[in-house]
Amino acid sequence: MLAEWEHQSYIQLTWPHKDTDWAPILPEITAVYESIAREILKREDLVIVAPDDLIPHLSPLTPHLLPLTTNDTWARDHGFITVEETSSDTSLTSHPSPLTTKLLLDFCFNGWGEKFEAALDNQINRHLYDQGIVKGEYEDHLDFVLEGGSIESDGRGTIFTTACCLLAPHRNQPLTQQEIEDRLKQWLGSERIVWLHHGSLIGDDTDGHIDTLVRICPDDTLLYIGADDDHHDLLEMEKELQALRTIDGRPYRLLRLPLPRPIYDEADRLPATYANYLVINGAVLVPTYNQPDLDAEAMHIIGQAFPDRDIVGIDCRPVIRQHGSLHCCTMQYY
Repeated sequence: MLAEWEHQSYIQLTWPHKDTDWAPILPEITAVYESIAREILKREDLVIVAPDDLIPHLSPLTPHLLPLTTNDTWARDHGFITVEETSSDTSLTSHPSPLTTKLLLDFCFNGWGEKFEAALDNQINRHLYDQGIVKGEYEDHLDFVLEGGSIESDGRGTIFTTACCLLAPHRNQPLTQQEIEDRLKQWLGSERIVWLHHGSLIGDDTDGHIDTLVRICPDDTLLYIGADDDHHDLLEMEKELQALRTIDGRPYRLLRLPLPRPIYDEADRLPATYANYLVINGAVLVPTYNQPDLDAEAMHIIGQAFPDRDIVGIDCRPVIRQHGSLHCCTMQYY
């Protein structure tokens, strides 16, 4: 499985519309998506999935449009997961040259353990592939539940995930942790799966997606959400990371991100996190929450992990109203 910071061809957005849970704040969330789209288009192509009636409004942004009705907009969790397969071709020369193929792995998204309807979202990938909008070799894994936000890859054989998500009810029971690990190693081409057993955000619907908590960066660096003594589970996660070693036995470089101050939608605490950033060609798009000191601190720390990229803030207060953030809205293709 490729690392997110490798060179990309395009990003997918699945656009908000009136028949999604975004309906009460549709102008606000649409403005956020437009901000994300503009920053992406400065650096790479953009694919948008949207209902028919929105296509004329979106066509000035990009020619890469798929008219399709969707349940919701979380491209990270219903989008293809890309794996690079390398082989040698000895048929034309006595000096074998490596050949690479992009495999598009289509897993089942079941609304984070059947919490929400997702049948329409599970049709998106096949349409993208059949219409030639995304390129690669299609692999059907729709009998296995796996969300893109639940796994992180360093591109060199290590996959990070959380036990609380992949072992949660209504995903892949009765498979054991070892059986799930064996499948992930086979399909994602990984040598090891790092399972984190601590870490959670109040208000999270995903059962602890790794992309809300810990992110793998170049040069064996981990960005992670830190917390004070009131967040015991995040402190325990920090201890796990401190004890962790790379595949060749060295400690990781750890960069601690702040936890945003509590944000509420009426009585509901929302799962705001700075870990849910998006790496694109030449930049990192970072969620911000109108907390200038913490927003600036988070962007500075993320800049330490990606010193060769622009660090761009995107106001994601509307996004967390539906319990996600910036990375959740997107999926990259290579």
